[in-house]
Amino acid sequence: MALFKAFSPEVEVNGETVLSVVDGLGSFKRQAYAILEEKGIKDPQPGRWYPQQKWLDAFKEIGSRLGKNTLFVIGSKVPDNAKFPPEIDTIEKALSSIDVAYHMNHKGGEIGSYSFKSTGPRSATIVCKNPYPCDFDRGIIEAMAKRFKPADAVVKIEHEGACRHSSGDSCSYAVSW
Repeated sequence: MALFKAFSPEVEVNGETVLSVVDGLGSFKRQAYAILEEKGIKDPQPGRWYPQQKWLDAFKEIGSRLGKNTLFVIGSKVPDNAKFPPEIDTIEKALSSIDVAYHMNHKGGEIGSYSFKSTGPRSATIVCKNPYPCDFDRGIIEAMAKRFKPADAVVKIEHEGACRHSSGDSCSYAVSW
């Protein structure tokens, strides 16, 4: 599956999620709005829907201009803006809810997935099979894990196995806490 290429041309993403791009760029908000507009998303608003491909085009441009660390920061802001199920109160529920939230914030066709598998009492694997960049996904995973980790835990995330940047269908992350 191609990176930055929507699985289906009908897929849309909601404005709350698009606004995570703006929040992720902090003091460069004006530049974020300019890139979004350049790619066909003018003045994104919560409650509205936008073509995922235009959003992915903006992501690609942001990554090209500002680097992969910026994509990570954007991903880490998604949990602040996107809709998530209200019953999340543990790290396990938080990590397994990423796929639920992904489906709540996208519509209109095949969007891909985030799969969660517990691998121990304080570890899990997340497999990201979607058109988003690795650093963005890592940002989402880290933000959710840190927000809901036990008080005594230190979160560690490692990319493992195949990667979408090297023509893989998915990226896998080992998460421990």
